[in-house]
Amino acid sequence: MATTTRVKVGPPVVTINKGSTFMVTDEKGEINPERSQGVFAADTRFVSTYRLSVNRKPWERIASAASTYHSAQFFLVNPHLEFPVGVEAISGSGVGQRVIPPGDIGLMVTRDIDVGVREEFEITNYGLMTVALVFMIEIQSDFADVFEVKAKKLRQRENLATEWNRHKAELTTAYRLGKFLRRFRYRVVEVDQPPSYANGRLMFPLELNPGQAWRACCHMELQHGNQTRRHHHGCPSRSATASYFSKLQQRWVKECTRISTPNDDVKLTYERSVEDMGALRMYERDLGPNVWVPAAGVPWYVALFGRDSLIASLQNMITQANFAEGALRILAQHQAHERDDWRDAQPGKIMHELRHGELIYLHLIPHDPYYGTWDATPLYLIALHQAWCWLGNRKLIEDLRQTALDCLSWIDNYGDLDGDGFQEYKTFSSQGYENMSWKDAGDAVVYADGSQVKQPKALCELQGYVYAAKRGMAEVFTALGDHERAKVLESQAAELKRRFNEVFWMENEGTFAFGLDAEKNQITSIASNAGHCLWTGIADDDKAKRIIERLLAPDMWSGWGIRTLSTQNPAYNPFAYQRGAIWPHDNNIIALGMKRYGFHDQANHVARGIIEAAAHFQSYRLPEVFAGIHRDADSFPVQYRGANIPQAWAAGSIFFFIQMMLGLEADAPNGRLLVNPTLPDWLSSIELSGLRVGKTSLDLRFWRDDGESRYEVKSQRGGRLEVTAADNAGGSGRDALGS
Repeated sequence: MATTTRVKVGPPVVTINKGSTFMVTDEKGEINPERSQGVFAADTRFVSTYRLSVNRKPWERIASAASTYHSAQFFLVNPHLEFPVGVEAISGSGVGQRVIPPGDIGLMVTRDIDVGVREEFEITNYGLMTVALVFMIEIQSDFADVFEVKAKKLRQRENLATEWNRHKAELTTAYRLGKFLRRFRYRVVEVDQPPSYANGRLMFPLELNPGQAWRACCHMELQHGNQTRRHHHGCPSRSATASYFSKLQQRWVKECTRISTPNDDVKLTYERSVEDMGALRMYERDLGPNVWVPAAGVPWYVALFGRDSLIASLQNMITQANFAEGALRILAQHQAHERDDWRDAQPGKIMHELRHGELIYLHLIPHDPYYGTWDATPLYLIALHQAWCWLGNRKLIEDLRQTALDCLSWIDNYGDLDGDGFQEYKTFSSQGYENMSWKDAGDAVVYADGSQVKQPKALCELQGYVYAAKRGMAEVFTALGDHERAKVLESQAAELKRRFNEVFWMENEGTFAFGLDAEKNQITSIASNAGHCLWTGIADDDKAKRIIERLLAPDMWSGWGIRTLSTQNPAYNPFAYQRGAIWPHDNNIIALGMKRYGFHDQANHVARGIIEAAAHFQSYRLPEVFAGIHRDADSFPVQYRGANIPQAWAAGSIFFFIQMMLGLEADAPNGRLLVNPTLPDWLSSIELSGLRVGKTSLDLRFWRDDGESRYEVKSQRGGRLEVTAADNAGGSGRDALGS
């Protein structure tokens, strides 16, 4: 890849998170209530205003960064200062200079999230004379629901009460509405002299000799319901042992497949993504050390999501396949068992999103949980099948057999609204979503003239998901001994494929229609969704080449990736969430589909665009989405405003790309791993260490030799596994969604 100097792209915020608690500040470490910043937990903003000042003037930033996913440091210095009137009396001394030059005083702020937020302050006098200062922390709570913050529609809450306990040095603000309780407590736990409090500010009077440093440690405690998020250790730098959460993160990273490659972009993106996936772990939902689910993304999607968790599970098969068990088991617990139109629930449906904020308590939104998605249910079955292929865990498919049957029943009886054999989505809730596929923005589905499509809508990729789900479940039920059901599912899948290729194909465009509208007319817009039909294998073999050519045409291919919508559509906007922007997960799914049909050069082309984009983002961290602007020789990818960073299925994209380029297809129940490496010239070699298939751990090496891709098994542990070259031809007959 190119070695020219790269522009680094990233949002002007510092975000740290752990579990369901996260903190978003500006680069000075401060929180502006008018922006999407704050300290959040349980879908509530506990801190809405946070500012630091010295002698009532703002500090000046030198540098700041998140040093880990859960900790950050900020380095600040003083502006030009003059003693305020009476400061000598406050400090108890009349010594020192009355003017402090800029930069003489340094402030280092260290923050760490454990269950709440710990922060340590260190103020050092780098000047030549003794100084007297007043260090101030302004802090306020609005307890806004995360949906209000995202929409920038804040309301003033009554029943707020703030108390300052001088003896304990604790500031407490509480909000109660009936049984709904949120309480924020700011505790000064280590300091030489306790502060005073007035007008929303904590004030620390200081007198520092030349070279002298002052330190304080404070805790932010977050209470929701009867649960208080308390810290288990003192200041971050004084903790004697690593926290339980840090040990879990270390275990996750250690047990994931490791890679080695001379391509730094691939290596660093992979390592960052492994860290980010673990950083999104929602510890509150752990079913065991290795059975857990990630939040969908920070800051807006720190919650349990169906679709996101399932796609992330599929992406993580090559890193740690048992990752999928957490999503499969937890989502099974929330599977709908009755019809509830308020929540768009029907029996057998897999949930979309689960929230806990005040709007849920007031029954103003239906997210407890909300079932308004049409793809989570077939994706659940796809993920269950792939978990079976990679783990060979018979107990898992036995335990989830009824869950799978209920999913299949929903697909046939509720997912198909009019009985025509296709999936159509429609909301039955007054607060339901307009769009219920992965492109779920309210304005995402448009006709070729740019106008909005009304419900019900039968999008093309939904049909592909159902096709893949039924084929995969046929394999699972065969393993469970239910051969009759397996035959029925295979027959249904074959008929769906036949009808889909007849009804959705647009011969003049050489691709599938975006979907069918309420009148069963084709939505003839050119969109990335058709690429998902390659991934699932529902496309006829003779159509694949034309679909790929259409997706890589200039109106769809930006140079950084495939756009969600063609530039030729009047509704196209490179900065629109799903009407022209680029999504890494969308691109890696499409690339897998290209490889599936044997078009590995095109698949590698897509992978290269996204991986080169990753190299431009801060810390090689792929965002949820970025702008679909055209790439030229001197350009760089443009950040989408408000994108979630980190985000689970964006982080997992590099895993799918590597799986695609290596052609990894697991068959753990039969003791096999199929490989079909097609390395591009920009990835001359790559090694995988600790890749697990069933009970076997493998070390594999792949390399290019005279334009051909080769492989060898370096070692095996824990059981014998046959590693075999897969059919190079590709084609829709292959069941594995990984290659």
